Amino acid sequence: MSAPKTQPQTRGKVKIKPLPNKGELEFVASRRNTVFQTLKKLQIPCSRREVPNIALLGSGGGQRAMVGLLGSLVELDKAGLLDCMLYLSGVSGSTWCMASLYKEPNWSTKLETVKDKIIERLKGPGVSLMDKLEKLKKYYYGKKFFSLTDFWAAMIVTLFVKEIDEQALTEQRDQHNKDPFPIYTVIDKQFQQASKDAHLSADPWFEINPHEAGYSLTGAFVDTSDFGSPFHEGSKKDEEGEFDMLYLQGLCGSAIADEQQIKEYLWQNLKGLIKEIKTRFEATGKESGRESLMKVENEDFENTSKVISPPEDKSYQVLMDLVDMNLCALEGKDTSGLDESIRKNLNELSGGNNQGKKEETTEMRKINQDIRSITMDVCNNLIGQNILWPFDAVANICKCIPQWIWGRKYNFLHNMTDGAVPAALLQNETRDYIDAGLLNNSPYFSVLRKDRDIDLIISLDFSAGDPFMTVNNAAATCRKLKIPFPEVKDTSQDKDKPKDFYVFKGKNVPTVIHIPLFNVVNCGDKLTKWQEDYSTFQRSFDAEMITNLMEVAGKNISNNREKLLVEIRAAVEKKRNGRFTLNDK
Repeated sequence: MSAPKTQPQTRGKVKIKPLPNKGELEFVASRRNTVFQTLKKLQIPCSRREVPNIALLGSGGGQRAMVGLLGSLVELDKAGLLDCMLYLSGVSGSTWCMASLYKEPNWSTKLETVKDKIIERLKGPGVSLMDKLEKLKKYYYGKKFFSLTDFWAAMIVTLFVKEIDEQALTEQRDQHNKDPFPIYTVIDKQFQQASKDAHLSADPWFEINPHEAGYSLTGAFVDTSDFGSPFHEGSKKDEEGEFDMLYLQGLCGSAIADEQQIKEYLWQNLKGLIKEIKTRFEATGKESGRESLMKVENEDFENTSKVISPPEDKSYQVLMDLVDMNLCALEGKDTSGLDESIRKNLNELSGGNNQGKKEETTEMRKINQDIRSITMDVCNNLIGQNILWPFDAVANICKCIPQWIWGRKYNFLHNMTDGAVPAALLQNETRDYIDAGLLNNSPYFSVLRKDRDIDLIISLDFSAGDPFMTVNNAAATCRKLKIPFPEVKDTSQDKDKPKDFYVFKGKNVPTVIHIPLFNVVNCGDKLTKWQEDYSTFQRSFDAEMITNLMEVAGKNISNNREKLLVEIRAAVEKKRNGRFTLNDK
């Protein structure tokens, strides 16, 4: 395949063209040579232009996906097939694995060593609370927009990945010429509902790679280092600073359960955090505790040097009551008993200046039963009371939950005029981004960009529930958008007892291999037990669970090595017989 014309990589400007940028094209050209040499070793004859473009997809599934993808990659390497992969694209938990791998330059050349390091870390004690708080503090004071993603990354993702990775994605641009090209995927939260409602002119599919970030199908991109900075009419106005890899993992991997469960999980974690902050504050003595919790490394952080001691007990009680009120509301319980305590403590915190809020809050409660409004009102009263910074941050997080603010960034398409971009994308100054698993738990649309010209997709599905939902959803969406995709034959008879290997193919479409994680081949008659033991929403896996999951995921590759080779040969033959891009003809 001859490369299409290169698209110059321009910092500070928006690119609205479907072509991959120069960095990706150069990478792909080099990687295709690696694939060519690998096919020769596998005794698959082909010319250089007949080399198939193969994309490996890792679905969401929390830590199950993280460990499952690692086990699959290890077996692909042992089978001699890993270097056939041109792209590696992930959703949610699979991106946690990708982030761990791509920390290591050219990880695929030393995968056994890298795998051992990752597993050793996952089996270890994890990140300390003080280190998590220090990271949360950096996010809180160092960003224009603080959202649930920051809290999720610092306090929740670290529970599972057990590290704080502060490397920037763009630092990896020249470190992986021996590895597949990585693509991390999320969705535009505002467009998520539009897509569900079949308003398919919206493009919710958003990808982030070491070179650029943007909308996969629309073709609107910026340099990855510019993603999050303010833009106006296609040009960057100011520098916001690049996100780190921990934040990227929080951005990609935030939907490990349904919205109700996540809200309960967030409130419960906030409750535990508030208690822990107060305990540490009291254990070290009030003044030394305040100094410890107020300390920051960066002197440029604002409003963190004040040491006037307000009544921390009052702010603690307000936050605890507020958390309990929201938990009660989620469970359908009466919250009236908590109202009075909140108002009383807020009034004392403000030196008696909050009395006028009593009737207002009571009236809101009476008329609307609106916990969202009460939460916002209480937090607005609490913020700025010169309380400990963690309590101030918690109050801001409490505001984000009822508004459901995730991954807020400046909109780089703001006020542009371009007919190729959906009009709704041009209006708002900000956009919110969230886990792509909420729309489709596998990153098909990142590799279905026309100019990536993918011949073979290998989908590793680590999802819970229906083992065919991701491929069926992708097929349905592609039909509506007229994107080439094979017909997915009826698999309903296998829904409860899936096999370990499915192939969907057709004329002038990429071939799709679909591999459910747990199936009747690698799990036998214990399929249900495996599914129950490795549910998405649970504590971090222990050493035995990690070892067992690595093994069962690996079997899906080792048991199907010959079938994979058959489809790779078929992709070569298909390309030989005319499935080329226009530039190749």
